[in-house]
Amino acid sequence: MSLYGVMRTGVSGMNAQANRLSAVADNVANVNTTGYKSASCEFSSLILSNSDAAYESGAVLTDVRYNIDAQGGLVATSSISDLAISGNGFFMVANPAGTPFLTRAGAFVPDGSGTLVNAAGFALLGYKLNPGQPTVTLNGFDNLTPVSFGGPSLSVTPSSQGAIRANLPSTASNVAMTNLPSLNNASSTYTAKSSLIVYDNLGAKVTLDVYFAKTGTGNWEMSVYDSRDAAPGGGFPYGTGPLTTQSLAFGADGKFVTSQSTAFTFTIPGGADFTLDVGGTTQFATGYTVLSASVNGTPAGEPKNVEISRDGFVYAIYDGGTRIPVFRIPLANVTSPNLLTPLAGNVFQASSETGGITIGFAQSGGLGDIISKTLEQSTVDLASELTTMIDAQRGYTANSKVFQTGSELMDVLVNLKR
Repeated sequence: MSLYGVMRTGVSGMNAQANRLSAVADNVANVNTTGYKSASCEFSSLILSNSDAAYESGAVLTDVRYNIDAQGGLVATSSISDLAISGNGFFMVANPAGTPFLTRAGAFVPDGSGTLVNAAGFALLGYKLNPGQPTVTLNGFDNLTPVSFGGPSLSVTPSSQGAIRANLPSTASNVAMTNLPSLNNASSTYTAKSSLIVYDNLGAKVTLDVYFAKTGTGNWEMSVYDSRDAAPGGGFPYGTGPLTTQSLAFGADGKFVTSQSTAFTFTIPGGADFTLDVGGTTQFATGYTVLSASVNGTPAGEPKNVEISRDGFVYAIYDGGTRIPVFRIPLANVTSPNLLTPLAGNVFQASSETGGITIGFAQSGGLGDIISKTLEQSTVDLASELTTMIDAQRGYTANSKVFQTGSELMDVLVNLKR
């Protein structure tokens, strides 16, 4: 038996327990850190080759592990920009130099420019949706930009798309050909009418009057007018002709015939080309019922509020309740999240051991939900950590006794010559 080996083994044990205490100290210090994932120490033995005549003591190896895939408790807040992930996935953030990282710490607030940053100064990354859909890179950070609640104080988005889904009554009487809305006569009549508000190039509201007139069994006419040209008191005749007139044909099942086009494009006065889609409209034996109606575009002005949906869309909300998606927040994941490398600022970095980063969106591909006005709490169990602290303290003391005994025996050996 080597007395030097005994002392080295004692030192190894003290070192291992000191690492364990360090992990406990980190956990206790971060018991209230948003999105923090607790660390633990696992030990493995290092055994030296021994003979029957002598035994050589080995050592203890320490492996620090992070329980990163554990779900922390969710707590409600009053801030829209406080975000939590319920389920798998990580937010993607970037430091001031633009280097991307992963995190579960979602306590974001707008900085002076409106960019969402968390308590460590990392900016939340997302895909900008305006003017079009982004190009999503599944295994990289390309096309990601900092999510911002700021921007120009005034903005306008002309309407370019709209949709109406309704039921037209199959039992309605036919409108005489000489009185169809498309003829724009004082005697024009119709079966049903609805109006849509759209926005021109300057953000002004334009009300479109949409008329439906039954012309025969399964056949209808749709005409669209600018309400500003209506006769005094409203209605026919309009000062100008229809913006578009279309024929609609339904089959015996009350649905559009297969050859029927359901999307029609015309120009909004003072605005852009506008495509009105009536797909999903039916002709059943009941009254005229509008099931849904929507248009895009925004009036001149700035957003009055912001909303973040569970699937990661960031909506700007304007006067009148118009909601425009401006960003979409993606989530990232790796094959082995518990092997991610923790870094300062409660962020993680992928490595060769974790597998490559894959990027997707909330509520798809096994990724969790993004919940606004919510934060994920630390996964530290304070009672368990204090128990581990006492256990590590006892282990450290015992290993120090082993070292002390080896030292005393070494003194005996050295003093044999005396």
